[in-house]
Amino acid sequence: MNDPAPLTRLDLLRFLERVQERDLARTRTWIADEERREAERLRGEQARPPVPDWIIERGIGQGGPPIEVHRGDCHAAGKRRGPVSQDEARRALADGIRACTHCRPDTALGVLD
Repeated sequence: MNDPAPLTRLDLLRFLERVQERDLARTRTWIADEERREAERLRGEQARPPVPDWIIERGIGQGGPPIEVHRGDCHAAGKRRGPVSQDEARRALADGIRACTHCRPDTALGVLD
């Protein structure tokens, strides 16, 4: 009969130690991964261009005509848009380009009918 020797309390504690070291190593890997993701997110925020003060939304097609003036942070602005200066936004409104009804650039610029 070749029965293995019974495990001692010390054997069990050493086994527990190995398990906990593996768990700790895995947790440290998770922490390092999360730190990398956070650093990438911060780099992305820092590299993001600033929000323009004013934008003009354009119509469909290559070089489509301007259709609406928005404040730079307007949630209602479409994807076909470009930043403009305050003077260009005022000029567009004066030329009859529609003002967004959500962000009211005409009010903010003091250009009212």
